[in-house]
Amino acid sequence: MHNKGVHKGLKWLAVLTTLGMLFVLLGGALVTKTESGMGCGRSWPLCNGQLIPSDITFELVIELAHRVVSGGVGLLVLALSIWSWRAIGYKRETKFLAALSFFFLVLQGLIGAAAVLWGQSDSVLALHFGISLISFASILLLTLLIFEVDQKFDANSLVINKRMRFHTIGVTLYSYIVVYTGALVRHTDSSLVCKDWPLCVNSSPGLPSNLYEWIQMGHRTAAGLIFLWIAYITYIAIKEHKHQKVIYWGWIIAFTLVSLQVMSGALVVFTRLNLGIALLHALIISCLFGLLCYFILLISRSKLKA
Repeated sequence: MHNKGVHKGLKWLAVLTTLGMLFVLLGGALVTKTESGMGCGRSWPLCNGQLIPSDITFELVIELAHRVVSGGVGLLVLALSIWSWRAIGYKRETKFLAALSFFFLVLQGLIGAAAVLWGQSDSVLALHFGISLISFASILLLTLLIFEVDQKFDANSLVINKRMRFHTIGVTLYSYIVVYTGALVRHTDSSLVCKDWPLCVNSSPGLPSNLYEWIQMGHRTAAGLIFLWIAYITYIAIKEHKHQKVIYWGWIIAFTLVSLQVMSGALVVFTRLNLGIALLHALIISCLFGLLCYFILLISRSKLKA
């Protein structure tokens, strides 16, 4: 069948684009963590105004690599959006996800360019990771649709009650706030302002004494809350959704990811900002956010039970 060939090619493209987008996310985190944002000077898209830079530094290599990868992935996203629109446009989420993934990828590139050319406040720069995250989640869901994962789990026959819907949508929206506070920690250089964990100074608990401590402890508090919230939803899933494997196992995986996220966050402090662990921290939250968005896709398809 000619159609199968199309879908096989589309599947390959989808996987490649999803992985590419993950690299863009981690590349952006790497640029921030190594403070390479100005590696190419106030010049974009060229590096220091040159096509092939002459004065090569570590920061320049990281910033330029991030730009090249982002540009390449941008083309993949465009190709995936158009192809999936034509091949599986009959699935109701396809067109929305295709448009969303491309729109947010372009937006992310523009914010990156604006930051280089004119400089940006930390609060705006912190949006950069979150915007990439929406693009990544859209591409991930598009890929799942292309692989017909929605049919494998029989999503249409799922029954999800109001309480589960409320908590799933709530925790997904809230996770975005947690991501933003984490990005703010990175962009304001507040990562190591508190030398202890879980409190800022374990020996003297008290309110933070400056803005950086407030940002760091605000993120830790937000992260602690999402950990408890996901733990609670997982408890409900285990108790009430044993017969619905995708909900049951999905939330167990979500709880595992959020636990790893908390541990990697603590390790970032203990290892004094080890780069590998800091990137792992960004990778885990990307996977968790993608999974939460998948739950929302399932909810949008499932039947409502009072």
